[in-house]
Amino acid sequence: MAKIKIFIGLATAAVLGAGLYTLFAPGGPLEDADPGNVEMVALGQGVYQGYCASCHGDDLQGQANWRTRNTDGTLKAPPHDESGHTWHHSDKVLFDYIKKGSAGMALPEFNSAMPGFGEDLKDREIWAVLAFIKSCWPREVLARQRQITARSR
Repeated sequence: MAKIKIFIGLATAAVLGAGLYTLFAPGGPLEDADPGNVEMVALGQGVYQGYCASCHGDDLQGQANWRTRNTDGTLKAPPHDESGHTWHHSDKVLFDYIKKGSAGMALPEFNSAMPGFGEDLKDREIWAVLAFIKSCWPREVLARQRQITARSR
């Protein structure tokens, strides 16, 4: 009887361990932009500097006069700090926008130069960028954006 309990315990631990590995291993499924996850934030900061900072600024400040359009009619890159509108959107909307870009979102009357990064970045890297951005927001802004994300699920 004791051997059976030990076997069941070990089997349960193996299944649980495999499940956790699947969720948190590099490249594993991830659907969260947790600004409290230090590893994700560090990864996101590096990805942000490599792919986003050239338009959105090293300090998330966006382009100058970001509320005005470019001469071609496209929107300028907005800030991702609390002064912008990024936090007005759910995590899923932000993820999809980074992955698909403006053209891939097919939003009527929304003309943005934002490219999609789905070919260049893994999903985990996109979530990490969002975790990094969110880690820079004040507590009140982060709380409000969490509510938006929760309502969207």
